[in-house]
Amino acid sequence: MDPEVSVQEQNPLELDLNEITRKLLFLDQWRGVFRYYRLGSSLTTPQNHDGSHISPEETGEGSGMFPSQGQEQLPSSTVCSIPRLPGISSKLHSFPISPTIATMLKRSLFGNTNQVLGGDWRKAHFNFHDPFSDLAFALQVKKGGAQSIQMAVQGSIIKYLLFTREGKDCSLHSLCNLSQREQEQALAAVLAGILWAAGEAQKAIVCFVTKDIHSTSTLDYSSNNFIERLQLFEFSEKEATEKFVYDHLQCFKGEGSHGVTLFLYSLVLSRTFERLQKDLDTTTTHLLQSQAGGVLCRQAVLNLILTGRASPNVFNGYEEGRSEQSLHGVLARSDIGYLQWSKDTSEGYHLSQVGSMLKTPTFPIWLCNINGNYSILFCTNRQLLSDWKMERVFDLHFYSGQPSQKKPVHLTIDTHSHHWEGEHHEDKYGSGRRFSSLEMVIRTKWREATINWNGTIPFF
Repeated sequence: MDPEVSVQEQNPLELDLNEITRKLLFLDQWRGVFRYYRLGSSLTTPQNHDGSHISPEETGEGSGMFPSQGQEQLPSSTVCSIPRLPGISSKLHSFPISPTIATMLKRSLFGNTNQVLGGDWRKAHFNFHDPFSDLAFALQVKKGGAQSIQMAVQGSIIKYLLFTREGKDCSLHSLCNLSQREQEQALAAVLAGILWAAGEAQKAIVCFVTKDIHSTSTLDYSSNNFIERLQLFEFSEKEATEKFVYDHLQCFKGEGSHGVTLFLYSLVLSRTFERLQKDLDTTTTHLLQSQAGGVLCRQAVLNLILTGRASPNVFNGYEEGRSEQSLHGVLARSDIGYLQWSKDTSEGYHLSQVGSMLKTPTFPIWLCNINGNYSILFCTNRQLLSDWKMERVFDLHFYSGQPSQKKPVHLTIDTHSHHWEGEHHEDKYGSGRRFSSLEMVIRTKWREATINWNGTIPFF
């Protein structure tokens, strides 16, 4: 922040008339900015919420990833106050995003600085179904590019509710018997945990816009300057990150909050551009892609949520590419798994084959990509993947995210009954295929399994 903002800090007798005039014009610019955002016109210097002046430390100088003194900063005409959200402490390390970081963020996402996210992204946020209902554990999702992020987060929510909370049994009943407070605690813990893992358990960045997004606003959030209006909050402790997210959860779950977009920005900045460059390879140079008039996440985004690393491929480890450059896969066993199946993908296409690091996760929960639609499979028995005897006959639960689904689908998987391979053997890629896409994705993990829908008509 320009130290000359405050006239009061200098002796007016030492300033000539031209200097005083210049300073008054500078202050008038600030008054116009504050008046535009309805933050009051009585302020003469940039301030924290307790009324104190913003220090160089609070603007992010010297924080490593962000510009230090002497580097490019936001022009005075575009800097705004931190949103007046309840409970934000002036002691927090927060600062507006600089033009340099904004440009790098855009290039990391789109590969250019001109593209923006569409209406489906602007509407997407993290909102649960009703508490104490059959889908109390589940996020409401709609079609669009943000769906993949929401469902990837959904997998971590189920992990937290089933296997992380103390004093709770691992049962479907415990997932459905959730209060609103328990839903919010789970969401805050999961979002903070994902950001903390992306920052390699060293640092997390949480992004908000520099305008109270709960109020009626004239801001056009679809415009190119949405990223330039970000305020960044930096944390060096996981617990502090979680508390901050919980205290301001409405910024991620509220209607019109742009919560998924803010989480994506926070995720990228927590990872840092330097780490992202090391994660990616020649198959992926940026994280989002345009397709059919929309913007979709590349695999690197999903792997970043699932594993903490933006690996662009789903196979294990590193492999040699056609250009003799190393292709990057998943390096460690993930907590949440990943399965994929598409009727349009040849089984022989090696790079699309999911490796054991994702197929056999630590917890029996899988994000499923089925013909480009994302869903969740999970088992309430934590021992499923650690004891081979458990994988003979077991139950899975399925959540598709589709509005028509009112409760989880109960599936029984039998890996030792092979009658489906007989005379009714399916044509995997032809029009006469007899088995649902969900059954096919399950068989990418348990190759010869029989799936019993337990009375539910197959719909996915």
